Amino acid sequence: MGDQPFAKKSLGQHWLYDEASLQAMCIAADVRNTDIILEIGPGLGTLTKLLVQQAKQVIAVEFDKKLAAGLPKKIPAGNLSVIQQDILSFDFTSLPPNYKIVANIPYYLTSHLIQVISETPSLPQTAVLLVQKEVAQRVAARPGDMSLLSVTAQFYWQVSVGLEVPARLFTPPPKVDSQILVLERLPMPRLPESQAKDFFRLVKAGFSQRRKTLLNSLSAGLQRSRDEVMAICSAASIDPSRRPQTLSLDEWQALYQALHA
Repeated sequence: MGDQPFAKKSLGQHWLYDEASLQAMCIAADVRNTDIILEIGPGLGTLTKLLVQQAKQVIAVEFDKKLAAGLPKKIPAGNLSVIQQDILSFDFTSLPPNYKIVANIPYYLTSHLIQVISETPSLPQTAVLLVQKEVAQRVAARPGDMSLLSVTAQFYWQVSVGLEVPARLFTPPPKVDSQILVLERLPMPRLPESQAKDFFRLVKAGFSQRRKTLLNSLSAGLQRSRDEVMAICSAASIDPSRRPQTLSLDEWQALYQALHA
């Protein structure tokens, strides 16, 4: 490993060489020989190597110029295309329908990336992301521990968690353990895309003051009187003294319907 590039702290680079963990990601994504895979941040190509063996085509988007230039030499595969670009400005609509995302992504990017892939008009069929364990748990949270991130992810995806990957398996080891996060596109959107913006305006208002009751946070966040908020909660059969993190996705939808009735 003497010729390996040093991991750049600023890009959150941690290389994973553990074959079993990399294979677990491919299994979680159910990679088949008919699949088009988008890999985000391929780095040294340890995951890329497995993906090109198992998928029809791999499109690897790498931000680091040096790594992007080195990848095709390292993995000379006819079904690999490398794009040197920041994933946050990538055009997902350039990909065919039902593509899949498989990626070991830098921690600082996780929440932002989940938002970006959730809001693209060209939603992948599946996204399997190796992320900080604590973030994976937060995205997959149940009512009681919900946050804006978990509501966003679960609005668009069926969310589950897979294998835990201890920090010691990475080079250099990060400070925390990782876990595989699996996002599977819902068969039907929860709401039409035209209503998603208003739905999230409501959810953001609810979470704008996490420690406060729905009555307080919604009346402040939506600039509605307390009486109006009481009436909306009553129509949705939700106790206005509850905290936002206790609501399920169905309850947020009921609130949304009541607000727009």
